[in-house]
Amino acid sequence: MITVSVFGWVPEFARGVVRDLRVRWALEEAGLTYKEHVLREGEKETPDYLALQPFGQVPAYRDDEVALFESAGIVHHIAQKSPALMPSDPVLAAQVTSWMFAAMNSVEPPIQNLAAIDLFFANEEWAKARRAGAADQARGRLKALAAYLEGKDYLVGDGFTAADLLMSSVLLILRHTDMLDEYPVLMAYKARCHGRPGYEKALEDQLATFERVAAATQ
Repeated sequence: MITVSVFGWVPEFARGVVRDLRVRWALEEAGLTYKEHVLREGEKETPDYLALQPFGQVPAYRDDEVALFESAGIVHHIAQKSPALMPSDPVLAAQVTSWMFAAMNSVEPPIQNLAAIDLFFANEEWAKARRAGAADQARGRLKALAAYLEGKDYLVGDGFTAADLLMSSVLLILRHTDMLDEYPVLMAYKARCHGRPGYEKALEDQLATFERVAAATQ
């Protein structure tokens, strides 16, 4: 049985972008069932949990073969088992893997940096001075991605893959801004990916967990 660790509570602005969503989505696309392990208060700092997730984050993942952490690594593990996420053609599969790394290493860092400034440090003087530069860096990555996707539905080949799952998840981090509106190609791409039933089910399940835990503590 697959088990995925999740938080039972996060601030409102984080709901729908906590990274277990990526793993939930991958499992939905692959048609694999799983159970949640909702972390108890303080559990993420315990030795047992840190043995699974050394940084005390979510998700941690276990199946009958492996225990993994880091959402992209988990998605890659799932994708290798699923033609719904990874092409059987080795050339296309290599390209998917390359774009998965690109989503995490080239696109997410400047976007996450901008989000951190806006959501956590907006009132700090250093953040006000840094914000314009951070926005320019994010726009640079978005511009390059939009240019690559021009005339394409997905990043690799003709169908949705794990690369699109990760890349569209990264674009979601910008939901507190209107920056994506500047790139119609990316708006259409994100809508295409997030219109999939697998994404909708994964999001529904993540939000339902927060609601269930909140109801149980009232």
